[in-house]
Amino acid sequence: MVRREFSARAWVNVEPLSPAAKMSARVKRERDSRLVPLRSSLSSRAQQDTGGEGGVSRGVSRGLGADPVQVKREPVDEEPRIKQEPVDEDDEEPTVKYGRFDPEDRRSRHCPYLDTINKSVLDFDFEKLCSISLSHINVYACLVCGKYFQGRGLKSHAYIHSVQFSHHVFLNLHTLKFYCLPDNYEIIDSSLEDITYVLKPTFTKQHIANLDKQAKLSRAYDGTTYLPGIVGLNNIKANDYANAVLQALSNVPPLRNYFLEEENYKNIKRPPGDIMFLLVQRFGELMRKLWNPRNFKAHVSPHEMLQAVVLCSKKNFQITKQGDAVEFLSWFLNALHSALGGTKKKKKSKEEMLMPLRYLVCCVSAIVTDVFQGSMRIFTKKLPHPDLPAEEKEQLLQNDEYQEKMVESTFMYLTLDLPTAPLYKDEKEQLIIPQVPLFNILAKFNGITEKEYKTYKENFLKRFQLTKLPPYLIFCIKRFTKNNFFVEKNPTIVNFPITNVDLREYLSEEVQAVHKNTTYDLIANIVHDGKPAEGAYRIHVLHHGTGKWYELQDLQVTDILPQMITLSEAYIQIWKRRDSKEETNRQGA
Repeated sequence: MVRREFSARAWVNVEPLSPAAKMSARVKRERDSRLVPLRSSLSSRAQQDTGGEGGVSRGVSRGLGADPVQVKREPVDEEPRIKQEPVDEDDEEPTVKYGRFDPEDRRSRHCPYLDTINKSVLDFDFEKLCSISLSHINVYACLVCGKYFQGRGLKSHAYIHSVQFSHHVFLNLHTLKFYCLPDNYEIIDSSLEDITYVLKPTFTKQHIANLDKQAKLSRAYDGTTYLPGIVGLNNIKANDYANAVLQALSNVPPLRNYFLEEENYKNIKRPPGDIMFLLVQRFGELMRKLWNPRNFKAHVSPHEMLQAVVLCSKKNFQITKQGDAVEFLSWFLNALHSALGGTKKKKKSKEEMLMPLRYLVCCVSAIVTDVFQGSMRIFTKKLPHPDLPAEEKEQLLQNDEYQEKMVESTFMYLTLDLPTAPLYKDEKEQLIIPQVPLFNILAKFNGITEKEYKTYKENFLKRFQLTKLPPYLIFCIKRFTKNNFFVEKNPTIVNFPITNVDLREYLSEEVQAVHKNTTYDLIANIVHDGKPAEGAYRIHVLHHGTGKWYELQDLQVTDILPQMITLSEAYIQIWKRRDSKEETNRQGA
C-alpha cells in the first residue's frame, strides 16, 4: 500500500515504513506541529536549510538543531505507541466536508444569511413531509420560502434547493437545529428562538396556572391581535363539524392543562403498532398551538390533527365530507380515553393485576373520565306486543321478564330529546318555530318521566335518574332524526340561561347530600345552521380571563352578547360545575 508523505517541495509517494520508522516519523511530526504551526513557513525554512530536496525530519533537525526538543518515548512493544499531549482546539486544522469546512468552525455562530428569513411564509401546521420525495424522514424547512425538503447532504433535495434558488437557512423539524446550506454548518443564534417556539410551543406550570386569570392580547407577525385560545381553525373543505368540537374541548381548563404539558402523556406505554396514540400526540400539539401567545398568525390549521382522525377512525370521519358533531364528539372522547390507557371494564384483567403499580400509574390516564364522566340509574320495563289481547298482556306482565329492572351506567354526555316540531304554518304561511325551556327536556332524567323505546321486535319503557354529576357536563340536543330515506332536522329553539342552572332535583335523594355543588354555568355552545346535509357549524366560547363571549366560525372570530346565544339552534353544550370558592364569591358579590 502506498501512502503520501509531505516533503519540503511537494507531496511524494513513499513505500510503507517499518513500525520503528512510523514511530519516529510520528514523533517528529508532533514536534514540528508544536514548534512551527504553519506548514508553509516550515516548508520554506526547510528548503533554506537543506537547499532543496530533503525530508521534513531532516530539515527540522538541521534548521532547528540549536534548540533541540526532547520527546518522551515509551518502551517499544509489538505495536509502538506515542503518548500524545492534548492539543488546543483552535490549533487543530478543521476537517473538510463536501469541499468546505466542518460545521463546528467559527462561522456556526455568525451566518450572513439570517436576514433572508421570511417569517410571513412559515407555516408549521401541515404534515412534515418533503415536498419532493413525500418522505417524513429527516425533513428540513426552508426558512426563505417555507417549503419542506429532505436531508442536507450533497445529493439531498434541501441541498439542491439551496444551490438552485440561493435559499440558505434551513431548520431541522425534528432536532430543531438550524443549518446554512450549501455550506452545511449549524447556525447558533438567539434571534431564531421565536421560530422554534412556533414549531414546538412549551408551557410552564406557572404559565398554565395564569391562563384563565389574564386577558392579555397577543400580536401576530402581520400585526393582527388575538386572544390565545380564542383562535380560528381553518376549514380545509368540510371539517367545520370537527373544528367546533376541538375548539370546545380546548376551552375546558382541566383537559387543556393536561395536554399543554407533554410530560403528562409522553411516557404512557402502548402496544407495538398501536396507531391510536397518534390521536393523543396530535391533540396535544393542537392545544399548544391554539394557546400559543407567540404565534406568527392569528389562526391555526388542524391539518395534522384531522389526518390522525381520518386514520384512527378508519375514514369514518373525513375532511372532505360533512359529519355529525355529536357522533364525532362521542367517538373522539372514547378514542382519546382508550389511547391514554383507559378501559371500559370495571374489573382489572390478570395482566393488569400482575403489572407493577408504578407501570400502571405511568401507563394509564383517566383525565377524560375525570372531567366528563357521570353516572345514572336506568330503569327498564319490557312491554308486551301491542297486538296481543288484553288478557294475555296482563298475564305476561306478571312474569319476571316483564318486571322493571335497574342498571347502573356511566355516561360522557346526556342526550336531550326535543318535542316534535309542528307541521302546520301560521297566518303568514311561514313555519312556526317552537320554543321549549331547557328544564322541560331535562325532565327526562328526574327518575319519574318514562319514555317508550321501540326496537324491531320488542318495546321498552325506560326512565333515568342521575347519581353522579361530573365537573363538566355535556348536553347533546337531539335535532336530527334519521330513517332509511332522509335526515330530518328539528328547528326547535331551546330557552336556557347562561348561568346558574341547578341540577340537584335530578339526583336521587341518597346522593343529593354527597353533592355539595350542583350548579352549572355554560362555557361552550355549538350551533348547527341550515339543512342537515348542507348546514354549517359555529361555536360560542366563554373566555375565562375576560368573561366575554366570542363566536368562532372557521377563521372568523367575533365577540357576541350573551343574550344572542340563547336565540341559536344549540346542538352541543358544555357546562362547568361551580366549586365552593366560586359559589362563595358569587354570594358575596
